[in-house]
Amino acid sequence: MQGFGRGRRGSRVLGSVCGRMLTDTTSATSLIFAANRARGSVAFDVHLVNGITRRRHLHESGSLRVRFPSPETDSLSAVFVNTAGGVAGGDRFDINIAAGEGARLTLTTAAAEKIYRAESSPAQLDISLKAAAGSHLGWLPQETILFDRARVSRRIDIDLAEGASLLLSEIVVFGRAAMGERMLQGEFIDRWRVRRGGRLVFAETIRLDGDIGAKLARPAVAKGGVAIGTALIVPGDEVLVERIRTLSDKFGGEVGISAWNGFAMVRFCAEDAARLRTDMMAVLGHARGLALPRLWLN
Repeated sequence: MQGFGRGRRGSRVLGSVCGRMLTDTTSATSLIFAANRARGSVAFDVHLVNGITRRRHLHESGSLRVRFPSPETDSLSAVFVNTAGGVAGGDRFDINIAAGEGARLTLTTAAAEKIYRAESSPAQLDISLKAAAGSHLGWLPQETILFDRARVSRRIDIDLAEGASLLLSEIVVFGRAAMGERMLQGEFIDRWRVRRGGRLVFAETIRLDGDIGAKLARPAVAKGGVAIGTALIVPGDEVLVERIRTLSDKFGGEVGISAWNGFAMVRFCAEDAARLRTDMMAVLGHARGLALPRLWLN
């Protein structure tokens, strides 16, 4: 019986050791996973010099870079490049941009941004845009493509001075339909806040999680569409709304537009990304204060 007792005690000791080893292994794996996550940030500001917009201060870190193609006009274009080749769970990217008085700046991406499957933590994208009086800021990235089981939380904060103007567009694609891919499960959180003259004029948070494929199929959500988009135009009024509505017979997807509180908002929904991109370009062509990025036209 004593031997048996010692055996049971030995089993408990062995189990405790194995448990600690398993915990240590799990912790080590978590640390390795966290260490391998992509981190990137870009911060810069632009100002007006002799009537031409020029870059002033620039900070880059991690896998996020920005390039400035040769300007064709007195405005400046900036192109973001993610050298990580996409965004995965646990990645974090921060962008902080400021346009000085009278400056004209257009921001875009070198290619569509791909959000891959996440095992645990969502990817974090934080974007801060600031425009001084008399400046014009265009935030016109190419599409964001979410693969099945992708998880991402994005935050866009915009601070406009009185007299500043903004053209902002975002396209989100839930799976590449042309490749036979669909996003069935995952998480997409998109938080926008816009202030003008220090006053909050627009606030919206979109949250899609769980069975996203089934939710997009609902008539009140996307009616089976796999691509959605939003364009925010500041300033915007009913004159602009009517001008864009003249394009209604040319749209390939569903497009709705309205104006209030000094800005116009255009919503897009389509069965594929190419159709929505065409609709978006048509709207931006009627609303823009800056030329569309050349990368959009390729």
